[in-house]
Amino acid sequence: MSGDPFRIDKARTRRAFERCADRYDEAAVLQREIGDRMLERLELVRLVPRVVLDLGCGTGHASAALLRRYPKARVIALDFAHSMLLRARRRGTWLRRPRCVCGDAERLPLADGVVDLIYSNATLQWCNDLDASFRELLRVLAPGGLLMFTTFGPDTLKELRAAWSRADGHNHVGAFPDMHDVGDSLMRARFADPVMDVEWLTLTYPEVRGLMQDLKALGAHNATRGRGRGLTGKGHLAAMTRAYEAFRVDGRLPATYEVVYGHAWVPEQKPLPDGVAVPLEMLRRAAQAR
Repeated sequence: MSGDPFRIDKARTRRAFERCADRYDEAAVLQREIGDRMLERLELVRLVPRVVLDLGCGTGHASAALLRRYPKARVIALDFAHSMLLRARRRGTWLRRPRCVCGDAERLPLADGVVDLIYSNATLQWCNDLDASFRELLRVLAPGGLLMFTTFGPDTLKELRAAWSRADGHNHVGAFPDMHDVGDSLMRARFADPVMDVEWLTLTYPEVRGLMQDLKALGAHNATRGRGRGLTGKGHLAAMTRAYEAFRVDGRLPATYEVVYGHAWVPEQKPLPDGVAVPLEMLRRAAQAR
């Protein structure tokens, strides 16, 4: 198989999220928790946004919270799964609801510089090109705007990855970037003053089946190029289940999540994209004005 084996099949991922919208909120305990922690961080930020983008809004839990936090702002809820947006539209009150947009985080259907705050919880791990994604977010943010996000680091689901590695030779867990690599990517995109930190959270289950059911309900199917084709055989599944038992502690099986938090600002003098041509006459006029 050519190409990056961890590259995400976007069409397959979208279908998974379309199917799981009805059950998503039941399983999204961790996602709500880290999203709420990120919302608390906004209390420390001096920013009065006119337009807020909830990027990868899911069923709109954070969109509703952002409407309450910023009563004068327009909140845009964006997701690439239409069924998720149908649920996000019901959030808020009859007077104020998020404006729902169906689109991909790597190709936003928004004009340049129209957003003051991007809030993105557990979404960027579904992007194939982090550098290009950050450049796209910079494009839609206004000068002085803020990007605040969470994503997952390389220790995420490390127990499941190790158990599957003993069962067969295929990818079953995606590759997650290191916190420092994410910070470097922000700098390459020309964001200013990036701040990164990380914490480890652990969910526990009586049996590995519970974890697998939660991942399915979250739409977190294996959608990488290097995944096995066809159904996973019972023998491999049984081998993975036996291997996972090595991690059992106090009668429970852990599932580790490395949660990466980040925020960065858009410079007041927004940088030009690479390769932008500026007419010589414009430079002359600018020099004369000085």
